[in-house]
Amino acid sequence: MSEAEPSVPLSHRVPDLGALELLLAVARLGSLGRAARTQGISQPAASSRIRAMERQLGVALVERSPRGSRLTDAGALVTDWARRVVEAAEAFDAGAQALRGRRDSRLRVAASMTIAEYLLPGWLIALRAELPGTAVSLLAGNSSVVAERLLAGEADLGFVEGLAVPAGLDGAVIAHDRLVVVAAPSHPWTRRRGELTADELAVTPLILRERGSGTRQVLDAALAAHGGLAEPLLELASTTAVKAAVVSEAAPSVLSELAVGEELGARRLVEIPVRGLRLGRELRAVWPAGQRPAGPARHLLGLTRRTS
Repeated sequence: MSEAEPSVPLSHRVPDLGALELLLAVARLGSLGRAARTQGISQPAASSRIRAMERQLGVALVERSPRGSRLTDAGALVTDWARRVVEAAEAFDAGAQALRGRRDSRLRVAASMTIAEYLLPGWLIALRAELPGTAVSLLAGNSSVVAERLLAGEADLGFVEGLAVPAGLDGAVIAHDRLVVVAAPSHPWTRRRGELTADELAVTPLILRERGSGTRQVLDAALAAHGGLAEPLLELASTTAVKAAVVSEAAPSVLSELAVGEELGARRLVEIPVRGLRLGRELRAVWPAGQRPAGPARHLLGLTRRTS
C-alpha cells in the first residue's frame, strides 16, 4: 500500500492576509482604485493581487466595469469568510501586542558583583532615560549564580566576568577588565624593590572572593601553572567586604581594576606589580542559548555596546 500523498500546506491554499484585506476594501468602497489606495499599493498591483487570488481559489471574485468594481456571488461569499479571518487576525495582533507590552514593562537582570556595582548603574540610568516605563529588577551574585538564574528563566539578561560563556548560554563581549594585586600601604610588599613573582603570589594566603566568582576563576586559571592558589586566608562573598579586609591590613587580595580605582587613587590601597602574570579578562552579556535578547533586554545590550 503506497503512502498517502502529503497534504498541501494551508498557507498554499488560502489567500494571504493582505489579499483578504484588499478584497474587503473593494467590497466596502466599490472601487478597485480606492481600495488600492487604502492598502498603500498601486491599482495595477491591486488588480494583480485580485487575479492571483482568483486563480488560487478557482473562482471569479470581482467584476470590473467603467462604473467601478462589484463582487460576484462567489466573491460576496468569500468576503464573508475573509471578514472572519481578518477579525481573528486582529484579535491575534491585539493579543501579541499585549504580550509585548507585558514583556516590555519589566526587565530582570542578573549580574556578577563587579559589573553590578561598577558598570550596571550607568547603563540602567541610560536605559531609564530611554525606556522610562520599564521596571528593572537586579539580582547581584557571582557568575555561577547568574548562569543558574538565566537557565531557570528567572532573568532576561545576565552579565558575567569569567573566562568563558557558561554552559547552556550564548554571549557577547561588552567590555574588558584587568585584575590587580592590592595591599594596604603598610604591607611589606609595598616596599619591595623588585616586582612580585607569580610563584610568590601563588603561595601567599590571600583574601579572595568565593569559588564560582568570575574573579576567582580568572585567578585560579592564571596561577595554575605556578602550583595553584594557596589556601585563602579569607573567602568573602562581596568585593566590598574583600576591600575592607585588605584595607584593615589583614592580607593582600586580587580584585578588578574597576573595583579598586577609588581606593588606589586615595592611597587606601596600593597596586603590587607582578612579573609574568596576565590577569586580563573579558566581561560578557549572556542569555539562554538560542534565545536572542528581545525588548528591554535587547535595548540594554545595545546600551552596553555604545557606552563601553
